[in-house]
Amino acid sequence: MSVSESIAKTARAAGNILKTLSDEERSSILYKIHDGLKANAASIEAANKLDLEQAKSTNLSDSLVKRLDLFKGDKFETMLQGIVDVANLQDPVGKVNFAREIDENLTLYQITAPVGVLLVIFESRPEVIANITALSIKSGNAAILKGGKESLNTFKEMSRIVNDVVEQNEKTTHVPVGAVQLIETREDVSDLLQQDEYIDLVIPRGSNALVRQIKSSTKIPVLGHADGICSIYVDESADIGKAKRILVDAKTNYPAGCNAVETLLINPKLQHWWEVLNSLIENGVTLHVSKEVKKQYKEHNSTSDHIVDLDESKDFDKEFLSLDIAVAFVESTEAAVLHINTHSSKHTDAIVTENSENAEYFLKAVDSSSVYWNASTRFADGFRYGFGTEVGISTSKIHARGPVGLDGLVTYQYQLRGNGQIASDYLGAGGKKAFVHKDLDVKSISI
Repeated sequence: MSVSESIAKTARAAGNILKTLSDEERSSILYKIHDGLKANAASIEAANKLDLEQAKSTNLSDSLVKRLDLFKGDKFETMLQGIVDVANLQDPVGKVNFAREIDENLTLYQITAPVGVLLVIFESRPEVIANITALSIKSGNAAILKGGKESLNTFKEMSRIVNDVVEQNEKTTHVPVGAVQLIETREDVSDLLQQDEYIDLVIPRGSNALVRQIKSSTKIPVLGHADGICSIYVDESADIGKAKRILVDAKTNYPAGCNAVETLLINPKLQHWWEVLNSLIENGVTLHVSKEVKKQYKEHNSTSDHIVDLDESKDFDKEFLSLDIAVAFVESTEAAVLHINTHSSKHTDAIVTENSENAEYFLKAVDSSSVYWNASTRFADGFRYGFGTEVGISTSKIHARGPVGLDGLVTYQYQLRGNGQIASDYLGAGGKKAFVHKDLDVKSISI
């Protein structure tokens, strides 16, 4: 048996145990993992500093360095809080979606159930270890995690702590050691992608190239997003003050985030529209502007600092992940929607307007996983949505969309509970008995 097959089989066995545990048992280990990571913050920070030093010495891009830094601002504390938030969420397993009486003492239930075994591959962000560990255990799924080489030291230290906590508490929580496995080599990933007999879902978090490579290398279903090409349309009926606040936040709060705005579409009929551009420039943003925007902007402003020419062949179709933004005019909400649906990565897009009719059209017409009215795209996040944390942001339409929390990590099964009935007694299978097919109120049902 190969190493990868052994890892996958161990995960499958652990998943089969996890899904039988109570919510109390699954949640209890998360509190202990939270405490273990918090108690070892110093050793995690030391490992993270090693990764940052190596990243800078190898000229890793600024955006990746920012994602790699686990102790910048309140990122570490937010990560810890996310574990507790997930533990405190309602149990996603065993919910009754619907119940139907087929006949007397023969009832059909649709009940939420774990997906099974998750293979999660990510780049840079070491906090993903805690995020996925919390979400997978809470939802009854076993997880196999592979971090990027740039976060190897942090990854190894955090995985050591997580594994130690699970092992030390296996007898009391009944959460098996194999519930979370952490692998280090690229060769292991290639082999694991072939283990479709044991692994149910692959979740890549990283570059467009990573996601494409994984999709082309496995038969296992893949859930994930690549680029976050987010756009904001400032309508002719926008409130200038709101527009400036929203754009500055969406672009400068965390430029390396996949939910940062990359394209600004602005209606030239908006009075004093150039003030929105000025507010971005004042916050250090470089504007990649179309010829028409540049021409009209110069009519109202003497400076051309932070203004460069837009390359329409590529600037609408990429993540800058920096203090840069593409800017163009659109003459209507319909034109904005057309532009976004053409160039968007279907992540998060927003409209700024006081016109409710335009807003409602935009919300319905934009084909993205998250669509906002008068709000920053930076809200596209599992923590901010109240999911505790997220396993990633899905831009696909099947199974889960947007920030994927616990609900995105469960599927469902049908349970039929009877009292000795056989199909041949009923119509369609040789019998004469008719089915009742009476829907029941799930609110009053507890299984």
